[in-house]
Amino acid sequence: MANKMPVNELVPLGLLLLPYLSVVACTLLDNDCRRLGDFNSPVLERDGDIIIGGLFPMHNIASETKSTYTELPQHEECSGFDFRAFRWAQTMVFAIEEINRNSALLPGVTLGYRILDSCDYIHTSLHSTLALVNGTSSQTQSAHSVGAKCLSTAPVSAVIGLASSSPTRAVAHTLGPFGIPLISEKGDNNSIYFATCTCLTDKTEYPSFLRTVPSDVFQVQGLVQMVSHFGWRWVGTVGTDDDYSNYGIQAFTDQLNQLGGCIAFHHTIPKSASQAQIHSIVNSLEGSTARVIIAFATEGQLLKLLTEVAHRNLTRWQWVASEAWVTAKLLTVPELQPVLTGTLGFAFRGTTIPGLAEFLLSVRPSPRTESVFINMFWEELFGCRLGYDNNSESDLPLCTGSEDLMDTETSYTDFIPVRISYNVYKAVYAIGHALHQLLQCHSKDRVCNTASQFSPWQLLQYLKKVNFINQFDEKVYFDKNGEPVPLYDIINWQTNGRGAIHFQIVGKFDGSAPQVEQLKINERSIRWAGGHVEVPVSLCSPPCPPGTRQASRLGQPICCFDCLPCAEGEFSNISGATECMKCPQYYWPNKERVACVAGIEEFLSYHEIMGIILISLSLFGVATAAVITVIFFLFRSTPIVKANNSEMSFLLLLSLKLCFLCSLVFVGRPSPWTCRARQAAFGISFVLCISCILVKTIVVLLAFRSTMPGSSSLKLFGPGQQRAFICCCTTGQVILCACWLALAPPYPYKNTSYQGGKIVLECKDVWPLGFYLVLGYIGLLSCMCFALAFLGRKLPDTFNEAKLITFSMLIFFAVWISFIPAYNSSPGKYTVAVEIFAILASTFGLLFCIFVPKCYVILLRPDLNTKKGMTGKMSK
Repeated sequence: MANKMPVNELVPLGLLLLPYLSVVACTLLDNDCRRLGDFNSPVLERDGDIIIGGLFPMHNIASETKSTYTELPQHEECSGFDFRAFRWAQTMVFAIEEINRNSALLPGVTLGYRILDSCDYIHTSLHSTLALVNGTSSQTQSAHSVGAKCLSTAPVSAVIGLASSSPTRAVAHTLGPFGIPLISEKGDNNSIYFATCTCLTDKTEYPSFLRTVPSDVFQVQGLVQMVSHFGWRWVGTVGTDDDYSNYGIQAFTDQLNQLGGCIAFHHTIPKSASQAQIHSIVNSLEGSTARVIIAFATEGQLLKLLTEVAHRNLTRWQWVASEAWVTAKLLTVPELQPVLTGTLGFAFRGTTIPGLAEFLLSVRPSPRTESVFINMFWEELFGCRLGYDNNSESDLPLCTGSEDLMDTETSYTDFIPVRISYNVYKAVYAIGHALHQLLQCHSKDRVCNTASQFSPWQLLQYLKKVNFINQFDEKVYFDKNGEPVPLYDIINWQTNGRGAIHFQIVGKFDGSAPQVEQLKINERSIRWAGGHVEVPVSLCSPPCPPGTRQASRLGQPICCFDCLPCAEGEFSNISGATECMKCPQYYWPNKERVACVAGIEEFLSYHEIMGIILISLSLFGVATAAVITVIFFLFRSTPIVKANNSEMSFLLLLSLKLCFLCSLVFVGRPSPWTCRARQAAFGISFVLCISCILVKTIVVLLAFRSTMPGSSSLKLFGPGQQRAFICCCTTGQVILCACWLALAPPYPYKNTSYQGGKIVLECKDVWPLGFYLVLGYIGLLSCMCFALAFLGRKLPDTFNEAKLITFSMLIFFAVWISFIPAYNSSPGKYTVAVEIFAILASTFGLLFCIFVPKCYVILLRPDLNTKKGMTGKMSK
């Protein structure tokens, strides 16, 4: 056998089939279509040149059988007649008879059928399968031998039917090694699932399995697209413990997670659920915040759950149905309408088959053996007994056989439009077209090649290549996995004028189209659950508004989150943003952080109050120094001006003016020129100033020493030496600044690291050490000046300018020592303001401490501005 079954299924299935294997083998090796063995199964059959098998769940309740493996299993009667499954079987008969009347398809070849009951149970399905492959019944044996030709080497060329995935897998395993095609077309049923499970797609495991009903893969894709289309990110799922539900919900969960959705809960309905279990499930549903529930189950298994939901009047949920129950009449009862009105779901494409309704309504009971299922149907439908079985002990009244089917409302007579029956119809025609190609039929000559027999394997190969357009303009073919074109209708449960639920088509899904064109929904025609006119909202957390971002909650699904404001420099302009975006360079988010605006450039301007104050202080300092210079010039011949080295005093006043003026370079919009000039001007002017003070200090000390007998120190430090000393000190700072500005000059820089949407225009130091070297050189000279002045602090008052210099140096040190931390900690333009303040404060300190006392003497105490006053010989 080419196909190998899984080990875990091979042993029990082999034991189950052991009594039949020899019968099947003998049958397939026999060229005559005859039966070996007798299973006494009810059968609906008709002879023909080619026999098509059918397996339908005529009953949906099968009794458990206990196999001893020592004797043949006994056939057990099934119960619970299923009207819908009987309609499927009758549709197969209708399609076969239609093909037999069609002279263009299979001319000269008659199709027959052999239909058995599967009971939707694995054991019964295998039992019926082996009955099919064992040959024709005794009733038709003689006719077959005399009349019809047996064109197939097997009793049945193909099998149509089955419903749920689990029996289908068992039968597909059985038929696969023999190459007998199995075409499944089933859909939703009262108590079963259907063979749409993705588990049946594996062709290495199920080589002869095909289906006219799309795989759940496409249904899940459609459901996920629909959930995403309506923005439902927080949904619950309900299912049962079987292949259909487990595979479907797992695939739905995986695909929804990929799109950012989450499963709020999942509940499995037990097969024989107690009322306590149903209560527990509904209690859990009530406690969830999800408003959308996806149900992968059948109406029979959902009935108890939905009844309890209706009993509690829980109408806030939007139910989304799989095709298993989306068109279930069982759930359209009045007591469930408040709960299920507005339900959305996927259904197989339905249509109206011409002539089918008349055919279905024309069935009549008969004592013939092949009418056994019709008799069962009739008795179950009208609640009577036909009396054909003399051994029946039923107390039911006798049927007349003339009861009118038009007076009944069941799933059998619900044939406008048909969905699953249409899939049965397509399956029969797919086999017909495959046989047409296999037998090399010519419609024009109305002849087929019936000279030789074919095997089911040959038919299977032609079935895989079937490609035709039927009378409903639908393309029928099977892909490489034996799947059909995935076409669905989107159904909405709405109430009509009489208060009854009807199934309204509100959209389409075509799984073969490009993804963006697969789902088409007319939202305006949808009626939502609870009578709402707007799309229900099902979210664990509402979308974060613009200006915020989602922050996941620890230990909770990604759909549950908190909304946090965007950080500084970031924004979000859409709802539900997971991350905030950074603004472009030199842009800043607005107050709401929903857009970026150009940053506000900030620098110490001439027009703002702080700039005006600092400029005013600087000009005031220059004016003060100029006034003192005028005073000294006017009184240059007085002893106090001469005694204080008038040349150095004028030079010192000039340097103080330069110090005041250099602060002006720091104000205004930074430019390449001002960035280079400000630090150089500051460093050079202050070195010139400190050099002059240092010279004055040295002169004071030397002047005191020169009064001692034999001292010539003052002569050694005359005006020439003083000028040379100042020039050398200043030249050192000039060289240092020139090297700094030549190798790594400061440049204008837009600093965006500050908050509040500010762009601070500043001069960025490429080499910060250069600034500290300039400042350190000034500090070195200041320390020398302070040390020398401190040594001369106890000189007589008449010569004690050193005391004033000492005090001025203390102020100078206090200002610049406090400047360093203030400079490094000040934000934005205040950094520049701190430096200007330090320049002005230290300059004013030097100016006032050194020159104000002298001006006081010159202007207010002219009596001290005499030679006697300067020598201290003036009488008190």
